[in-house]
Amino acid sequence: MQKFENYIGGAWVPAVTGETLDARNPADGQVFAAFAASDAVDADHAVAAARAAQPAWAALPLDERLARIEAFADSIERRAEDIALAEHREMGKPLGVALQFISIGLAGFRAAVAQAREYAFTSRSEGAMGVTEVHRVPLGVVAEIVPWNFTVPQTLVNLGALLAAGNTVVVKPSEKATPSAAVMFEDNPLPGGVLNLVLGDGRAGRALAEHPGIDLVVFTGSVATGRSVARAAGENLNRTILELGGKDAVIVDAGVDVGAVAMDVAAGSFINSGQICTSMERIYVHEEIAEEFVAALLEASKVFSAGGPMEIGPLVDEEQAAIVEAHVADAVARGAQVLTGGRDAGAAGSYFPPTVLTGITPEMVIAREETFGPVAPITVVDSFESALELAGASDFGLAATVYSPDDAHLAAARTLAVSMLWLNRWQGSDGVRESEPAGISGMGAVGGLRAYDAATRPMTVFLPHAELVG
Repeated sequence: MQKFENYIGGAWVPAVTGETLDARNPADGQVFAAFAASDAVDADHAVAAARAAQPAWAALPLDERLARIEAFADSIERRAEDIALAEHREMGKPLGVALQFISIGLAGFRAAVAQAREYAFTSRSEGAMGVTEVHRVPLGVVAEIVPWNFTVPQTLVNLGALLAAGNTVVVKPSEKATPSAAVMFEDNPLPGGVLNLVLGDGRAGRALAEHPGIDLVVFTGSVATGRSVARAAGENLNRTILELGGKDAVIVDAGVDVGAVAMDVAAGSFINSGQICTSMERIYVHEEIAEEFVAALLEASKVFSAGGPMEIGPLVDEEQAAIVEAHVADAVARGAQVLTGGRDAGAAGSYFPPTVLTGITPEMVIAREETFGPVAPITVVDSFESALELAGASDFGLAATVYSPDDAHLAAARTLAVSMLWLNRWQGSDGVRESEPAGISGMGAVGGLRAYDAATRPMTVFLPHAELVG
């Protein structure tokens, strides 16, 4: 059985207590690895290593720093299959899906690193009194607390700009999906202390969030935990960047290509077993096409069902499966209909098949709270305006997708308070994303050059003209 340790100061070390936690395969519940159960002492060691390494790292010429970061990206690319296998074992993610998202994460990481060459780390202006320089300087030490659904891609999405700006980083993966993070670090070529890894459960995460030696906490996870992280960091007057999940709305307007949209909605609802922060969790369909759309969605769901070409894996663990099951049961008790799916009580592991529900109403739990499972809950509406009103009636504000052939409707969709709005294609992107969550979905602008704003602070230096001195 594999055993994974912390990576601190360029060396692999066990938790100070010697304690470990088990990693279980959600397909069968079997333990396949053990990893360090770190606590506040281990967090202290990691922060100290990062703090000691930061001045020299920030002092490197930019080109040299970027070359070393790019070598780290190369090491991940070489190990992509090993990392994907670890993700498959730790949370049941199909290998193809794991490799796809590792590739996406690496592409985003490399793009963020490349943008360091475009960022104005120093600007200069001259006035009557003298010369003013504005320097964007690194914050110092960053804690990145990563969710279990995309351990490696989510680590990479923020890491490029943080390192390129001259910060050092301590990564803490979720205890639900740890081995892939450790495999990612196994060929780490960065100088000791620049990038550190602390394994364990909430004890280690809490210690990092409240650590006085941390200058920024980047957290992705639940709203409840995010609030705790923000409170802990706030005690030290430290910054936070929070992505706290969503309850993403989808509007399917009259006049769309029903078959194509149904396949897109199936992907948005079922890929990674629905365990994506921007998965489709509220689907509003115009009554003119509702019958045709539901039939097409049921057909599209077969692609992701057992034996289908994109068969989904299990949910991350039994706890998550129970949450999804409870949301579906509440909806059924309040009048919803299960057209396909629903959990098989006799199935092994934490499997939950693609599930389509109709008759969803606003008071149901599944219409209000994040489900994070392979469920497509459908509400039929009598107009685009009704759909837009329902889509906006949520405390969450992460993303939304709107399908419509009507330019006026697409324009109206821009009023939704979300960080990402996709029109006529879920997850559409040309690689440029600058956004900040709305509502309880989080705070802190990220992506593009905004990532460098978040990774630095401005410092002004003023030098008077020589003739004005003395």
